[in-house]
Amino acid sequence: MSRIEAALSRLRERAEDERGDVPGWVLITLMTAGLVIVIWGIAGPALSGVFEQAIERVTGF
Repeated sequence: MSRIEAALSRLRERAEDERGDVPGWVLITLMTAGLVIVIWGIAGPALSGVFEQAIERVTGF
């Protein structure tokens, strides 16, 4: 086997080994989305108020 073939073989083996845990990543993604929704629901009104105050101070309205 030539060096190139051996290197390609090793790369293929690594690619197959590093598929990852798909259900785990799906769970992490869903949990992150859930946390964002909860935090946004709690902090959203306060952030809107801060933004509106900042705009009022800048524009003078």
